[in-house]
Amino acid sequence: MAKTDLEIAQECVMEPIEEVAKKVGIQPDMLENYGKYKAKLSFDFLRQIENNEPGKLILVTAINPTKAGEGKSTTTVGLGDALNRLGKKTMMALREPSLGPVFGLKGGATGGGYAQVVPMEDINLHFTGDMHAITTANNLVSAILDNHLHQGNELNIDPEKITFKRCLDMNDRTLRNINIGQGPKANGVERNDGFNITVASEIMAALCLADDLMDLKKRFGQMLVAYTYDDKPVYVHDLGIEGALAMVMKDAILPNVVQTLEHNPVLIHGGPFANIAHGCNSVIATKACLRLADYTVTEAGFGADLGAEKFLDIKCRLAKLNPSAVVIVATIRALKQHGGIELENLKEENVEAMLAGCENLAKHIDTIKQFGLPYIVAINEFATDTPSEIEALENWCKENGHPMSLSQVWAKGGEGALDLAQKVISLCDQDNNFAPLYSVEASIEDKIETIAKKVYGADGVDFTDEAKEQIHKFNELGWDKLPICMAKTQMSLSDDGKLMGRPTGFRITVRELRPSLGAGFIVALTGKVLTMPGLPKHPSALDMDIDQDGKIKGLF
Repeated sequence: MAKTDLEIAQECVMEPIEEVAKKVGIQPDMLENYGKYKAKLSFDFLRQIENNEPGKLILVTAINPTKAGEGKSTTTVGLGDALNRLGKKTMMALREPSLGPVFGLKGGATGGGYAQVVPMEDINLHFTGDMHAITTANNLVSAILDNHLHQGNELNIDPEKITFKRCLDMNDRTLRNINIGQGPKANGVERNDGFNITVASEIMAALCLADDLMDLKKRFGQMLVAYTYDDKPVYVHDLGIEGALAMVMKDAILPNVVQTLEHNPVLIHGGPFANIAHGCNSVIATKACLRLADYTVTEAGFGADLGAEKFLDIKCRLAKLNPSAVVIVATIRALKQHGGIELENLKEENVEAMLAGCENLAKHIDTIKQFGLPYIVAINEFATDTPSEIEALENWCKENGHPMSLSQVWAKGGEGALDLAQKVISLCDQDNNFAPLYSVEASIEDKIETIAKKVYGADGVDFTDEAKEQIHKFNELGWDKLPICMAKTQMSLSDDGKLMGRPTGFRITVRELRPSLGAGFIVALTGKVLTMPGLPKHPSALDMDIDQDGKIKGLF
């Protein structure tokens, strides 16, 4: 019986984190240790490497996810290990997992098989406390805001126009809409409120786009929290707490250093969801990797329609990053599901369905080409893939002029991606014409329509009356020159999660817009996407346990 990801991770004999960090020139006195195998980079060290010449940046993205699995994080880790095997000084920059999916359905974010980051239990649970700090900072805003109302409401805030929600790093649907302040007057002003999941918090988005602690403090001050009775915006700065928020985040802003199973250094920092936030790890961690290594491999959440689009249109634009190459991950299992096969039948050979599902892959390739970047398709091999299916997919790639590589990182670690690594090195040596898809000077409607048509393949966009009113208001307030962060289902190129493959003849509906002024973008909510997920009928938590020696079971 094949070993689980957890069993493989638990068998790894980790190196002390100081030894791992030395491989890229980080000396022990520049680390802030969290036990033997985890550490944070110090403020001093981040300042010390500020002017280092950056290396090459490689983005790993994927087709639309399915329950069959794609393996984006696994490919990121395996590719990084492979580049190191080829003698290329390489680091990986990943996101921190959210406890919501860990206990819910999706699982962790440390890779899989022999292409994993360890200590995987720590990373997938409390890690170094960053998620708790973000949750605390977010809820400090809410507590101060409600206290302000209770203590006389000097700012004339309308309780019915408070836009800032509380948060919790857990899937809990019952908290989406709640009523607070019930009971005697001493309990505060009664009003409607709700919770987002922590990874959808603007605190998280701002952390991941900030340059440093002072920039983060400034971004906190710019966050919108409410409107007054006469419809004037109220910001965190008006509450006077950006300094307190930055203080809460003083450790959480520092990137976390861990290792792969092959003892290569990885920075894991920040974890915004890509279906409701921008889906990328922190700019601070990415830039630190670029300044320390010749190659940095990073991933962006879900398919190229979400994570990659936001990485290239938001993160690269705001952080002035220039990616060198893109890896698009697909599995034969997932392609068959996009071709119309049910999950329980995916183990059966079906070349015809797989080739039909390639239409989804083709659209994501088209998207990356529109950004002017060289790319390669990485086929993440599963044990159930048949020779006929692999040959058919290789032929499809050749016939359509798409570079590809068969990746065996789950089974073989870095050794399983040596071909992919060599091809990626060649791509990085090419000149590219990278540019975002739209100008921030365009109207809000035009920016959203550009994404919908060029990335999703939609015929156009419909705005609800509420969204139209919000756009009018944002234009008046001068918020219209910001990038757009689309909140959309990850399951489909459309805003309907049931439409798999490459749907055509559809329109996108934007139901609401939310200004994330501290993060530096406007969120456009489409379809039925939720900022607080719920648990499935059988949550993963039901299969987890721990024994008397503290050994964890059932965590993937």
